[in-house]
Amino acid sequence: MGVFTRFKDIINSNINAMLDHAEDPEKMINMMIREMEDTIVELKSTCATSIAEHSKIEREVKDEKELAERWEIRARLAVEKEKNELAKEALIEKKKAEHQLELAENDLKQLDQIIAENKKNIAELDEKLETVKQKKRILVQRAVHAQEKKRAQETLRKTSGADAAARFDELENRIERMEADADLAGYGNAAAKEDEFFRMEKESEIEKELAELKAKMKKAEE
Repeated sequence: MGVFTRFKDIINSNINAMLDHAEDPEKMINMMIREMEDTIVELKSTCATSIAEHSKIEREVKDEKELAERWEIRARLAVEKEKNELAKEALIEKKKAEHQLELAENDLKQLDQIIAENKKNIAELDEKLETVKQKKRILVQRAVHAQEKKRAQETLRKTSGADAAARFDELENRIERMEADADLAGYGNAAAKEDEFFRMEKESEIEKELAELKAKMKKAEE
């Protein structure tokens, strides 16, 4: 992948979306930081090469301007000496120098645009890198929270289905059996009373558990 392709991918990347799908958010951010830093190094290297080429072409522009001026002076001198053929040759050489000057100036303009774009890209990536570094801790916490929330929702979805309904039916059956046992129990002695209180206590616990389960299922459905 080229440096500019990686730059565009990094700038356009949705960090939060990437972290939502990352198994290890902190590892993902560290990898992104390293990739950003490597890309910045390559961008700066490319920019330095362009700046060096820019300096070289600037010298060419200067040389071609001086050459064109020199042939202009020679053409004038030849005209003054009434040497028209030499004047024509000097003008031909002047045209050649002007043509090379035009080409060099066009190259210079293109390099100006490339260098400006490189500097802009470096600044954008530097800014995004600094943002990622500053927000690393909070981004990791948000990603972990999102993952935990997702797992909790999946657990609630599972417990609100057939399993919960089966548990609900089982609790109802247990309560009905306890109620039937209570109806058949005797109240003639202290032991019977103790048994009755024991069953009443258990029944209260079961009813409380049933109420909590109903509330939990109702909340999940909402």
